[in-house]
Amino acid sequence: MDTQKIPATVITGFLGAGKTTLIRNMLATANGRRIALIINEFGDLGVDGDVLKGCGEETCTEDDIVELTNGCICCTVADDFVPTMTKLLERENRPDHIVIETSGLALPQPLVNAFNWPDIREKVTVDGVVTVVDSRAVADGRFADDVDKVNAQRAEDEALDHESPLEELFEDQLTCADMIVFNKADLVDGDILERIQGEVGNRISRSVKLIKSSHGSLPADVLLGLSSASETDIQNRKSHHEMEHDAFHEEHGDDAEHEHDHDEFESFVVDTGSISDPKAFVDSLKPVIEAHDVLRLKGFVDVADKPMRLVVQAVGNRIEHYFDREWADGEARSTRLVVIGLDGLDQSQISSGIKSLAG
Repeated sequence: MDTQKIPATVITGFLGAGKTTLIRNMLATANGRRIALIINEFGDLGVDGDVLKGCGEETCTEDDIVELTNGCICCTVADDFVPTMTKLLERENRPDHIVIETSGLALPQPLVNAFNWPDIREKVTVDGVVTVVDSRAVADGRFADDVDKVNAQRAEDEALDHESPLEELFEDQLTCADMIVFNKADLVDGDILERIQGEVGNRISRSVKLIKSSHGSLPADVLLGLSSASETDIQNRKSHHEMEHDAFHEEHGDDAEHEHDHDEFESFVVDTGSISDPKAFVDSLKPVIEAHDVLRLKGFVDVADKPMRLVVQAVGNRIEHYFDREWADGEARSTRLVVIGLDGLDQSQISSGIKSLAG
């Protein structure tokens, strides 16, 4: 093992596409592979990491899970990712495979390029970049590349009433992919799914595997073992920012400064009390989410008189909730939810609205 490169899989995709669920299913079908996870959580509460730590898979223990919580991994490669990778590679019991779940806001290109760093490239290779797509969102035209289509929707959707960075981010995640997973396929008619697969495939000049899934139910053998060596092909996967960067320096010279204007999102945590009725709580969350244009909400809820912890995950007003495990001995029972949206969220109103639902 010491003379071979460890394969690493980068799993990227927009907020709420289903990356964490995909990874849980992958761990359940790992067939003895020892997998290390690097999770780039967005927000102050490590929900994804905690969900995965509770999955109880022998192939991925708590010691094999590392969370990077200092912001999007594409902006903290040198400070966070490279030192984390170095520590993993220095372990006596090295993993068989490394899986990196990026934040939904991260550009995958800088991360893939980091595998060309001298301390990493001799020991690790990018087995593949897997981009998870929310089929329902794409079917609804949320990331339409057709300008006329975008303009037609602006009258109905306030989120499109400006130059949205989300469309560029979506395209960058597709551009970098070796495999695109059309998740939530069960929410889309077959003809529509075939159409959006064709539209997405036409945006990419390279050969990319397109597959569909429901509830992230793909086995490890499908996701791992792509042998793409993606870091050696980074020049064919440039992001919008990189292309703009190249054009800027062509016009202004190599010494001119060009900033990466990336952070147009914000997140905050709402702490509140226990609830008595999970269904009523979830139903009441929907109008709060809709009223404030919340992109993503996720976290854990304390349900009174229930021994288990309730997980709540929302993409827009589509909300999933389930009990994942019992509260541990000595663990403080609490309700903590991460709220994510574009800059300008009314944190006070959203917090008050959620806290009013407790009880």
